[in-house]
Amino acid sequence: MTSSLASFSSSPNAHILLLGMGGTIAGLADDPQTAPDRYEAGRVSVEALIEQAGVSLPSGLKVLARQMANIDSRNLSELLLTRLGNEIKQSLENPAVIGIVVTHGTDTIEETGFFLHAVCGNRARELGKRVVLTGAMLPANAPKADGPANISDSLRWVASTSEDSPGGIFAVFAGKVCLARDLAKRHTSALDAPLQDSLCSPIRLIGPSWLASVREMQASAGFDLAIPAETDWPWVEILMSHAGARSDSVEHWASSGVDGLVIAGTGQGGYHQSWRAALEKAAGKGIAIVRSSRTGAGPVSLDLAQKGDFGTPSAGDLSPPKARIALQLAIHSAGEAKKIAQTGANYLTWQDFFARIAVLPEIR
Repeated sequence: MTSSLASFSSSPNAHILLLGMGGTIAGLADDPQTAPDRYEAGRVSVEALIEQAGVSLPSGLKVLARQMANIDSRNLSELLLTRLGNEIKQSLENPAVIGIVVTHGTDTIEETGFFLHAVCGNRARELGKRVVLTGAMLPANAPKADGPANISDSLRWVASTSEDSPGGIFAVFAGKVCLARDLAKRHTSALDAPLQDSLCSPIRLIGPSWLASVREMQASAGFDLAIPAETDWPWVEILMSHAGARSDSVEHWASSGVDGLVIAGTGQGGYHQSWRAALEKAAGKGIAIVRSSRTGAGPVSLDLAQKGDFGTPSAGDLSPPKARIALQLAIHSAGEAKKIAQTGANYLTWQDFFARIAVLPEIR
């Protein structure tokens, strides 16, 4: 991959913005030699992580760090997503910012990756800038900590630009890069866990087929959704179908004031027959419902619903956590569209928005 970095030296303010969110990459183990898996996440500052990585960037290009949060990512909140999304959206418009790296815990990185793809991805592509999420599976003081290499690779990937290397929202782990929308942590401890079953490419040997897939996926995105205000996120829960599932669980959530439900169904997004009447009643009350699969891989076909289904949209290839983010953004966008529509005028529904952000062509 050929780099074109000459323009950086002409701008004394050119920099990569490094945003710290915490996670294992910023974690410390009390006994790193014998028990590196016993650690507390979010104890190291993002500035210290840069020093540990020791990356060497082209002359005239520097890294500016900002601590957005320092949490265990299992505690990620919509409030933090709003703050991160707004920070990235504003920073993309800054001519001095040539790209952004976000250090993040791996437990919920797929949700943040999809969120940023949905609210910033199109603009990043238009500007030719890269936003990269990275993290680690080992704490910062582990003997073979993977964080420094991941940060170094991420910064170099952001800094390296060419006509064949598009802008957008990406993730870098274990020497590979993938679209952030495609993140999927499907292993508890493997160093490449966030990229398991994702369409990725070796970061130092980007192939034309991967680039073609990236362009096709990005071309399908079309537009960026609005970022909900910190207190304006719709309430969406995930319900997993399983043997012996009872209607009581659906009835409970349907009476709770929830705005939407994501079904983590069996196989092709199917759900226990005991749920059918309760789900149909919930949909009749205006609760948004979509079908995803608990299997962990593969799409839920758009036109394959179980007999008697009442028209719940498919989440396509989105995992239940990603489908939840997509549904939250769809409900919010539909609400905003309704506010500005004239009385009696047609406006896009949450189903319209969900289809536009979730139902993309599968590229494998």
